[in-house]
Amino acid sequence: QVQLQESGGGSVQSGGSLRLSCKASGYSAGGSGKGWFRQAPGKAREEVAAIDSRGRTHYADSVKGRFTISQDNAKTTVYLQMNNMKPQDTATYYCGAGPLRLWDGYIPLESDFGYWGQGTQVTVSS
Repeated sequence: QVQLQESGGGSVQSGGSLRLSCKASGYSAGGSGKGWFRQAPGKAREEVAAIDSRGRTHYADSVKGRFTISQDNAKTTVYLQMNNMKPQDTATYYCGAGPLRLWDGYIPLESDFGYWGQGTQVTVSS
């Protein structure tokens, strides 16, 4: 069982920055892959960024060059640094953990993550 707690959401103007954090606790919390997904009103949940236990990363095309995913040495806290934010980044952001393994060309799916946090709201105004 893994518990996840997100923090760092809020409101920012277009072009601004936010840093999200997700603290994982419980069995194998440090050995699992982590990912950030987001869901805007009326839209499906979509992957933003992911990192596996080896440190390999994947980014959605919409955030490449603007967002950076990282994790601490214990691999129990994952961060999402969001820069040059846009109104279309507005959504509820969810942290997930699971047996994710990344390789070239693989796009993470929700099914790669068995545990989810409650979500944190991010609002970007123009």
